[in-house]
Amino acid sequence: MTTIVIVGGTSGIGHELARHYAAEGADVVITGRDASRAATSAKEFDGARGVAFDLTRPHEIAPALTGVEHVDHLVLTAIDRDHNTAADYRLDGAQRLATLKLVGYTEVVHALLPRMSRDASIVIFGGLAKDRPYPGSTTVSTVNGAVMGLVHTLAVELAPIRVNAVHPGIVGDSPFWRDKPLDAVVSRTPLGRLATMADVVDAVAFLLRNRSVNGVNLNIDGGWLLT
Repeated sequence: MTTIVIVGGTSGIGHELARHYAAEGADVVITGRDASRAATSAKEFDGARGVAFDLTRPHEIAPALTGVEHVDHLVLTAIDRDHNTAADYRLDGAQRLATLKLVGYTEVVHALLPRMSRDASIVIFGGLAKDRPYPGSTTVSTVNGAVMGLVHTLAVELAPIRVNAVHPGIVGDSPFWRDKPLDAVVSRTPLGRLATMADVVDAVAFLLRNRSVNGVNLNIDGGWLLT
């Protein structure tokens, strides 16, 4: 049986990934910051397990994952949002996001590496703020740009384990975006629609499955960056 660990699987795209792999009969491990929420989310899927830890407290990650004995796929989808500018720089928010996505993500890989098979695969979530910054994205753009470097170095260090990333644009039906006015973004998207959570799940599944795709940073935006 395939075992997949989804870090940040209690809501949004991570939860849809858990649904996808549970339907395929995989052994699904869902992680979240809150133990009760992780357990409740796992109960939605037959045989899934919930594990709790906070990526911003990296020293707690390895002990929390001791019960995971084998890993075929690892998806690092947990995110936090930080509206920060150089003129009005909030250190706590910046440190939290940088720790979560860079130190926390890497510590999860470090903790699980001894239990990963040689043909295992990893997908890391970044975002398109790396290419199209906006006022307040100082930390978000910087961290998502660093995810590209993290993918490259891990793909070399962990070989033959494969490491790739997805960088979604605005995902129109995700909990964060679905109730916001997005007509202006849709009008600038060549497809005439926004990416959906199902689109992102499909992209992640492809990266986890395809044995010749490695070190790739895949944008999922319907061509929005071209306009």
